[in-house]
Amino acid sequence: MSLRAVLFDLGGTLIDTASPPEIIRRILRKYGIERPLDRIEAAHRKAEESFLLEDYKLPYYGFWIKWNKIILDELKITENSEFLAKVLVDEWWDNADVRLYPNAREVLAKLKEMGLKVGIISNAFRKDIEEILARINLIDFFDVEVGIDSVGRPKPHREIFLYALEELGIKPSEALFVGDSLEKDYLGALNAGLKAVLLDRNNVVEETVIKIRDLTELLNLIKSDGY
Repeated sequence: MSLRAVLFDLGGTLIDTASPPEIIRRILRKYGIERPLDRIEAAHRKAEESFLLEDYKLPYYGFWIKWNKIILDELKITENSEFLAKVLVDEWWDNADVRLYPNAREVLAKLKEMGLKVGIISNAFRKDIEEILARINLIDFFDVEVGIDSVGRPKPHREIFLYALEELGIKPSEALFVGDSLEKDYLGALNAGLKAVLLDRNNVVEETVIKIRDLTELLNLIKSDGY
């Protein structure tokens, strides 16, 4: 078997959460601020569109407070904006309903039983990755955990994939990446030289790609393809 490691995206692949706009709504509501979900969704998109590649080199709080201020500004929330921008960071995971997808723990354990390294490459900060893993009882399980602050580059940039491989001491051709985003995960991994599998639970991706609809299918795919 030439395959030595299976690396995963985190949000939307291994874990499910409430949507970011819903989390924002919950936190703002706690402080007496009501905004329609569609307006929060639009503000969240604005933050995504406004961020430049250089912003991903900001420190943890600097990144998220800048992000949240864009959202608050779009929602016309000016009173206590500094406080609220920080609150949205500090109270995020308490309002996120973090949970593992069904069978994820079983699949991860079986991959390790097969002698494979298992890791995470996420567009979250390492601090957030650690928080998530603590909440799903997977602290110290993964062989490598890579976030955007590991290299200052998010997926689909190849640097973030190559950093994980360097940490593991393996070649791109020896790793398989699994994620739910065609552009960020599947194409990003292929561009970095890794093998890739798209997790398409709702079977909505029409492009010709290697894909699965459930994490349990990954085990058979690995065995049958002789990775």
